Amino acid sequence: MLIRMSIQSAFLPILVLGLVSSLVCCGPFPGRQNGTPEGHWETLYSRSLARIPGERRDINRDSDYLIGIKRLRRLYCNVGIGFHIQVLPDGKITGVHNENRYKEVNIPGVERGVVTLFGVRSGLFVAMNSKGKLYGSTHFSDECTFKEMLLANNYNAYESRAYPGMYIGISKNGKTKKGNRVSPTMTVTHFLPRI
Repeated sequence: MLIRMSIQSAFLPILVLGLVSSLVCCGPFPGRQNGTPEGHWETLYSRSLARIPGERRDINRDSDYLIGIKRLRRLYCNVGIGFHIQVLPDGKITGVHNENRYKEVNIPGVERGVVTLFGVRSGLFVAMNSKGKLYGSTHFSDECTFKEMLLANNYNAYESRAYPGMYIGISKNGKTKKGNRVSPTMTVTHFLPRI
């Protein structure tokens, strides 16, 4: 009698678990569209599981690195008293020490290692012309793309993709420096993306 009771008590949780899992797998999902459980916890869980050895992956991590991901940041330069880049509605780009709403920039990836800097409040792209001057642009162009390089001190440098050798820089007074007069070895070109 005692052995029979312990077998039944051990079998009951297994039976309940089997029934619950079959209901979850076979039941209708709320939000299901065209046979796919969008937004369902199982989708998120299955994406987080480790890959099965030998399974073929369709995603190439190297080519998709940070493409399309928007990072809302404030770009800090530790020069002078410390400045953040601000993109003003009139198209001016300067450094500012005090808090204000023009310091937030979206940094979406265009392709691997190449980003744009978009002023959230002003609605302007940070761009650099052929003379190395920074300005705010209402339209996206090649002048709005920058190569983002991680430096040894964990800061980033932003080199113009349209004009190689020109970098974004801020002087110790908070004014932007011409891109052809600075290099990534100078601290005026070192930026820390802050949340």
